[in-house]
Amino acid sequence: MKGTLGATIALAVISLVCAGIALAHHGTANYDMTKLTTIKGTVTDFQFINPHVEIFIDAKDDKGNVQKWQAETNSPNLLHRAGWTKDSLKPGDVVTATGNRAKDGSNLMRLDKIVLSDGKELPLANGSNIQ
Repeated sequence: MKGTLGATIALAVISLVCAGIALAHHGTANYDMTKLTTIKGTVTDFQFINPHVEIFIDAKDDKGNVQKWQAETNSPNLLHRAGWTKDSLKPGDVVTATGNRAKDGSNLMRLDKIVLSDGKELPLANGSNIQ
């Protein structure tokens, strides 16, 4: 009986610690939420996977140098409900992506909006960003 109670308490503590880590993953602390950055470039990879869909884009800076960007957005489940599929973007697609850049200045953004070269905007789940 004593061993079972101890194991139950240990499991509860581990669950609470893991839940805190999981919730921290979904925060915006990593991003500068005070301003948006817009890039135009070519999709090099599109990963329609959990926990967040990732879009990799090659964009040119002011001097014409290629910069590799990573845009993180909602989960595949939320984007699927908004009409996305694993084929929504393909390598070679030209897109304009707008989002909140990482505070450390790296080429990572929390996607707020993505527009295809034909002007079509791909909706983010219910008009929202990462949940």
